[in-house]
Amino acid sequence: MFEKLALMEQKYEEISDKLSNPEIINDNKLYAQLMKEYKNLTPIIEKYREFKKAQASFDEAKELLDGGGLDKDFKEMAQAEFDESREAIDSITQELKILLLPKDPNDDKNVIIEIRGGAGGEEASLFANSLYRMYTMYAEAMGWKQEILNANPTELGGFKEISFSIEGEGAYSRLKYESGVHRVQRVPETESQGRIHTSTVTVAVLVEADDVELEINPTDLKIDYFRASGAGGQHINKTESAVRITYLPTNVVVECQDERSQHKNKDKAMKILRSRIYEAMQEEHDAKIASERKMQVGTGDRSERIRTYNYPQGRLTDHRIGLTIYRLEDILNGNLDEVFDALATADQAAKLANQEA
Repeated sequence: MFEKLALMEQKYEEISDKLSNPEIINDNKLYAQLMKEYKNLTPIIEKYREFKKAQASFDEAKELLDGGGLDKDFKEMAQAEFDESREAIDSITQELKILLLPKDPNDDKNVIIEIRGGAGGEEASLFANSLYRMYTMYAEAMGWKQEILNANPTELGGFKEISFSIEGEGAYSRLKYESGVHRVQRVPETESQGRIHTSTVTVAVLVEADDVELEINPTDLKIDYFRASGAGGQHINKTESAVRITYLPTNVVVECQDERSQHKNKDKAMKILRSRIYEAMQEEHDAKIASERKMQVGTGDRSERIRTYNYPQGRLTDHRIGLTIYRLEDILNGNLDEVFDALATADQAAKLANQEA
């Protein structure tokens, strides 16, 4: 591991030198590529340099203690330095192992989130809206941009389904654990008897695939245009602006009617379609790597019940990692970092254990 780190530090210094070269600065593409590599290496190299500093202190203290002839006070100081350095070395070594875990190549990408009401009728649709609000408030706090791609609203203010994009650095790395079934336990707004109901909503987090990564043959697409309609069936407009695209090889169907422009709806539908096809390709790839699949903290199975939101107790429980937090309102207002940090830590620990097994 430390031979690898030494080589990485050498590469880091070479990149640093290149970034001050005027010719490279003027080459926007190369400069951006090197900056990204430099940024990815920085936390590893900083931690490695911490390790080297702790190792030097350890070696110096050990040499003093092994040499003998120290008075009582100086020996105590050397022993304290020896013990602190040894603890630091152990701690930093573990941190370096985590930093050296293979990075998910999708972590820096934008995402498309699809939320659909499941069991529970109108109450499920209302909770779909609550989750949409939660994710968009988190995105806003992170300084990310969000855009609705397609929505099927209900008359009471819920969503039968809603698809939206979130664009920002590291969006997928934070949101990738959200795919699955989200269960809500609360007294419905539509319920007058005060009984607690259980409803479910499914969430799918897709990597936003661009044209370069995924080339779709136009002959594989069937495109239909129709009139858009909203809650209650009333027409949003009188022209055939809504778009339905079918990807013939797999029969994946995407509809978009959120915009009044046929062209804009087609663009948004293609964005969703591309991401769904990319996800299917990723799942096929992951299925071939069974051991890696086992160590993931449920990052894709939409049928897996991952979380419960219990309103009467003000409780959120993530069933995958046994996490329970009693500040539900705060979380539903977009303060999700504690949840996301716990999921990322559990995922890292599982991958580390798998690597060391």
